Amino acid sequence: MLLICLIALIVLLGLAFIGRGWLAWVSASAILLAGTWLTGIEWPAAFTLCLAAWSVLALITGWRPLRRALFAQALMPRVTTVLPRMGPTERIALEAGTVWWDAQIFSGMPDWKVLTDFRCRPLDAREQAFMDGPVTRLCEMLHEWDVQQRRDLPPEAWEMIRRERFFGMIIPESYGGLGFSEVGHSRIVTRIASRSIAAAVTVMVPNSLGPGELLLHYGTDQQKDYYLPRLADGREIPCFALTGAEAGSDAAATQSTGIVEYGEWEGERVLGMRLNWSKRYITLAPVATLIGLAFRLKDPHGHLGNTEDLGITCALLARDLAGIEIGRHHDPMGVPFANGPIKGRDVFVPLESIIGGRAQIGHGWRMLMESLAAGRSISLPALAVGAAQMATRICGAYATVREQFDTPIGRFEGIEEPLARIAGMTYLMSATRTLTCGALDAGERPAVLGSIAKAYLTDGMREVVTDAMDIRAGAGIQRGPRNSLAGMWSAIPIGITVEGANILTRSMIVYGQGAIRCHPFVHPLIEATAEEDAKAFDRALFGYVNFIATRSVRAFLLGLSGSRLARAPDTADVHRFYQHLSRLSAAFAVISDLAMGTLGGALKRREKISGRLADALAWQYLAAASLKRYHDEPKLAPHYDLARWAAATALYRTQEALLGVLENLPMRGAAALVRAITFPTGGRFRPPSDRLGQRVARAILEDKEARLNLTADIHVPGPDDAGLGTLEAALDKAVRAIPVETKLRDAVRDGRLDHAPPDQLDDLALAAGIISEEEYQRLDEAREARMEAVQVDAFDADTYRQLR
Repeated sequence: MLLICLIALIVLLGLAFIGRGWLAWVSASAILLAGTWLTGIEWPAAFTLCLAAWSVLALITGWRPLRRALFAQALMPRVTTVLPRMGPTERIALEAGTVWWDAQIFSGMPDWKVLTDFRCRPLDAREQAFMDGPVTRLCEMLHEWDVQQRRDLPPEAWEMIRRERFFGMIIPESYGGLGFSEVGHSRIVTRIASRSIAAAVTVMVPNSLGPGELLLHYGTDQQKDYYLPRLADGREIPCFALTGAEAGSDAAATQSTGIVEYGEWEGERVLGMRLNWSKRYITLAPVATLIGLAFRLKDPHGHLGNTEDLGITCALLARDLAGIEIGRHHDPMGVPFANGPIKGRDVFVPLESIIGGRAQIGHGWRMLMESLAAGRSISLPALAVGAAQMATRICGAYATVREQFDTPIGRFEGIEEPLARIAGMTYLMSATRTLTCGALDAGERPAVLGSIAKAYLTDGMREVVTDAMDIRAGAGIQRGPRNSLAGMWSAIPIGITVEGANILTRSMIVYGQGAIRCHPFVHPLIEATAEEDAKAFDRALFGYVNFIATRSVRAFLLGLSGSRLARAPDTADVHRFYQHLSRLSAAFAVISDLAMGTLGGALKRREKISGRLADALAWQYLAAASLKRYHDEPKLAPHYDLARWAAATALYRTQEALLGVLENLPMRGAAALVRAITFPTGGRFRPPSDRLGQRVARAILEDKEARLNLTADIHVPGPDDAGLGTLEAALDKAVRAIPVETKLRDAVRDGRLDHAPPDQLDDLALAAGIISEEEYQRLDEAREARMEAVQVDAFDADTYRQLR
């Protein structure tokens, strides 16, 4: 009897573990029944009754016609009250873009072969030549401090941007653009951002959400033929007016309006729109010649049919139209890129100004959401990676060059700790940028992953640059040409705020959209209840029940086994991290379903809980991206340490987010039960150890190849540059002097030299024949270079009063 029960239990758990819930149920029943018949065992009456009930339930739930008849019609109304309600604009936003690796995370059983076999597109020869040529020349024309004082890019930079078609990176060559890949586009923005935030923003906006992107996907042939070549070569400078005082994050609530009516256009009476709007925070508006405008179109006179409110619509307007007020500047944190308000009063344009013509009337919200799904994945993540790589390069050099107590400051544990965070976060952020752009180049439009990249990489920028400012200390807060961090520090709030404020993105978009789009059964369930389709409802509901049961078993067994039962790629050094992520994916699936099941539609108002679920989803993706990077790169020791640091950080933050959800769900009994299932041995993941952090920090202090690999996308100026260039030159000289300094320390320790100040010690060592004349010169050059590299800027009174 005991053996039969044990076999049935093993089969039940084994099949449930691999996601075969109903088969597990039926198989366990069959084993018990067959065992009873073959062995002639007489079970206790209570057990026999339970076994009969179990078998009948297995039959009922497995026979779909009977199941639908008994359950579907009765349960559909009740399930409808639990599911979130969606209006038209919410539905469009939720359905924008595609799902990709995010669906694997929600599945609770990620297929790692899909990730390891995926190939991110490298730069092609044409893109690399553009990086080595025009991008490098543009960076050489720019200096953040000079741009800051001009309050604009230099004229020669504007000319090069136009001539080399920087505004046309996403425009196909057939329309006069560059037609670059998404990863090429991203790496170009990253390099420019490492030199000038203002220049990066100027270049990236026309290639992100704006007229070019919208025309490519939705414009008429006539619109494409006319506008795209002019946008590519800079004859037209575009901006896109979306945000208004009344509609910031809730852009669909815009009060910008268009009324369909007849009016005069180029001497003729035509059917058009009379537009009124007031927009703000519009990048490039002060210098734009072509305005993209989002507004709500209304037809109160019935010129186009019987519908009065036609919906959000997008149109293209020339700057010089009567009634447009444009040219004033905002001052976003002092970063001098063009940004300002646009107002329009009774501006009349023909209906042909609508992007895509009359066929796209009312489809503007869908157009914007689908374009944002791609745009969020590229521009601001690229800028954040540029800032992180620049901080890594600066701090790795500065912590070696800067000495206190006769020791490079990078040797102190207080500096070593933020250095490790800078290096580890930069590795993780660069990996996420590469994987997300790779998905875009493969034809995906990953709306949820794009939102994760935007929100969590710009937050990562804040973390990295804050640590860098702490390390630079006094040198970091003195503005001037020597301070290469000041512009990035000022730009942090910009990256965090635009293209969807991070608070909103985290608390509402990442998980809200992810749960509906990426969960294997939530969206089908919503669709089935909306259409009152009993057959589809039955499939979705019982699929969902199977999903919850099997993922609960899986999460519990993986938790008990320390993740060892999970399948993972055969990579011995990071194999366990893949297993741990599989375990957390199962736990995430169960806890996510618990939150949705207990809170229902109220979950979208419980933003602290949805925000923690977003954190768990995001950090699993960031961990997967880091492991993918390690899988694809040469297996070097520094890469291993960086990948381990990134994965350990992500595992810990995922765990803490999930535990935070369980601690705050209102149904405490259910939360306690699910905690026992998903974390049966408690929260076992920890942040990276001090020892691992030390190795990561040493990688950017001592391993030149690791430092270069980690900062491969940035522009490194020559030694005449007052900022990074001077620091890099000092680093080279300091590294050359290290063997000589070691020789001096050994001589003092052995008693061959007395303790003395460094400059006197050099003279004593030379006189004693411990070092040669050439070695003495190396020490002298290194000391002078160090002193030059740690200087800060100072201004006379007249110059200071004129600073901007």
